[in-house]
Amino acid sequence: MGYSNPPVPWSQFERALSDKRSPGTAKAGDGGDSPAWSRKREPYVPTDQPAAADDGPPVVPYAELHAHSAFSFLDGASQPEQLFEEAARLRLHALALTDHDGFYGAARMAEVAEAYPQVGTVYGTELSLGLTEPQNGVPDPEGSHLLLLADGQDGYHRLAGAVTSAHLAAGSEKGSPRYDLDELAGRADGHWRVLTGCRKGTVRQALEQGGESAAETALRVLLDRFGRSNVVVELLDHGDPLDSARNDVLATLAERYTLPLVATGNVHYATPDRFPVATALAAVRARRSLDEIDGWLPAADTAHLRSGAEMTRRFGRYPGAIENTVTLADELGFRLRTVKPGLPDLDVPDGHTAMSWLRELTWTGARRLYPGSADGVDPQKRERIERELAVIEDKNFPGYFLIVRDMVQYARSRGSSARGGAPPRTPRSATCSRSPRWTRSATACRSSGSCRRCATKSPTSTSTSTRTAAKR
Repeated sequence: MGYSNPPVPWSQFERALSDKRSPGTAKAGDGGDSPAWSRKREPYVPTDQPAAADDGPPVVPYAELHAHSAFSFLDGASQPEQLFEEAARLRLHALALTDHDGFYGAARMAEVAEAYPQVGTVYGTELSLGLTEPQNGVPDPEGSHLLLLADGQDGYHRLAGAVTSAHLAAGSEKGSPRYDLDELAGRADGHWRVLTGCRKGTVRQALEQGGESAAETALRVLLDRFGRSNVVVELLDHGDPLDSARNDVLATLAERYTLPLVATGNVHYATPDRFPVATALAAVRARRSLDEIDGWLPAADTAHLRSGAEMTRRFGRYPGAIENTVTLADELGFRLRTVKPGLPDLDVPDGHTAMSWLRELTWTGARRLYPGSADGVDPQKRERIERELAVIEDKNFPGYFLIVRDMVQYARSRGSSARGGAPPRTPRSATCSRSPRWTRSATACRSSGSCRRCATKSPTSTSTSTRTAAKR
């Protein structure tokens, strides 16, 4: 059977195959007096995992530095939650999430990480270089990959900015960002680690096409742009007959240029049983049947997370390849929830803090808008304003309101409308005689004042405008 659209609407096809609700959401309402169920994703709840036996084999410290989740669309086959749970079960030292061209799964992993403090978190992304168009429908997408790991919070901000710029660059479109290697090097400024990557990394691609000399040339390009102290040679072993030979060449280059080696799993799913899902996703991405894409698919379920002991057995011939992952993860790792955007410094009058200045502005406005008792403010309004100011102070958020005030003041000084919520409503006509619940705006009525629906005279109501004018 070829890959083609079914002879039914996609909405009907989806309903037939799915359970009709998003993963992790609340169940659908039963139509009775049940609560108003929400489709918002519920908070993460850790799974019950068996405790590791104290008399088991010793844990070999290892950090997985190259992992894709389902947020690498149609490439990764496990959610960030599944990857992190498996990393905790395997007692990994840390896990790096490196989805394609963005940090789409970062928030999910950060939430899960709160439940497993023993596993560190590293954030990175695998950039798609040299794309000329979106790659859906292609068995083996074009271009090269560049695997970058953020060095702490500053590196994360820099890398997020670089990805955003690429998605907004001239000529880019959804699924086809535009990167410039020199611009990336300038943005990095020593705050990223560059791994030589998978088979689509520039170094491995050059190795396949031109041998060791070509791989060395590609490696020198990375060294010249990002600096020797920021480039790391990555070794992979997915059971391919040539993996060892490739790793030997890369290890030789690393020794020649005094670069660290790290072993990774180039992970695309948490456990081997997700391999069938990964192959199905690859077929969907290529818009081909499983039979048609079979020649491009991996031969076995090898792109899953492994323990430190298993990785040591695979890469034992490369000294330091396992130990370096832990060192690098400790250098780069941080908890994403600590990366809160700081508000810019605000100029407030001498003798004031941001909160005291906000209070003064608030009460000045309240005396004008809500006049009342001896102190100038309606007692009921005063009680609510005090409560709201207390919340703002407790959350240490006065700067936000002062910034918004500056924006409003600037807009008004330029003659622009500055208001929140929906745009002002135009006066509505009276209820239509044909449909008592149906109303039309005044602009929808003919110049004669007749309602378009029933063509009867209908005087317009100005209550809304009157209320707006009184408020102003």
